Amino acid sequence: MVVSTSLYKKRFDGRKFDELRPVKAKVGIVPSADGSAIFETGSTKAIAVVRGPRTLHPQHMQDPKTGILRVNYGMMPFSVWDRIRPGPNRRSEEISKVCEWALSSVVDLSEFPNTVVDVFIQISQADAGTRVAGLNAAAMALAHAGIPMKEMLTAIAIGKIDKTLIVDINKEEEDFKEGEGSTDIPIAITSRGKEIALLQLDGKISPSELKEAINMGKKACEEILKVQIKALKKVSGDKDE
Repeated sequence: MVVSTSLYKKRFDGRKFDELRPVKAKVGIVPSADGSAIFETGSTKAIAVVRGPRTLHPQHMQDPKTGILRVNYGMMPFSVWDRIRPGPNRRSEEISKVCEWALSSVVDLSEFPNTVVDVFIQISQADAGTRVAGLNAAAMALAHAGIPMKEMLTAIAIGKIDKTLIVDINKEEEDFKEGEGSTDIPIAITSRGKEIALLQLDGKISPSELKEAINMGKKACEEILKVQIKALKKVSGDKDE
């Protein structure tokens, strides 16, 4: 972890700089879905539902070699203090696409030509880290649905406040404005290959700090992966249990 002379000496919620918020996960929360899961980190709650594989319409969008994955990310109107206007917006469309790219790196739909698997991610409560919470829920929901996956996907947001790197940034830290301000770095890691499936950067960071942030992210994802696997094992592969 980076040792710094930052203005930021202590986290607002008392956590250590490399400490996750309390994490909870559960699968099978929507009985009518092919797969579903909820993932919570602190006050951030993400729900994911999977539908498919099913025949893709319109027909001209079908791929005879493989199925396709579609991801839709959204925030419920009262997931934050200020009511969100319902419907898609530029931010939700961007997050939908990056989540789709990240999940596509671990999903194998080659046995389902001309079909689509839809993943719907909804944020019911937001306290930063919503896209990574959504990815964690979506990966579990895909596994719960029995969609072929090369490996699991786990995600976390690393923050940089002033000159200090921190794990699992919350909203208060995300809005921190003293010194150099805050930086948000969402990272998604594959479970076996430990490859980066998603890496975004909002803010300023040096190459050496980015390398350290990635290492911190990989370590945090190991902890989250244990929670994901435990939740999946509870249903013993039976979606109806």
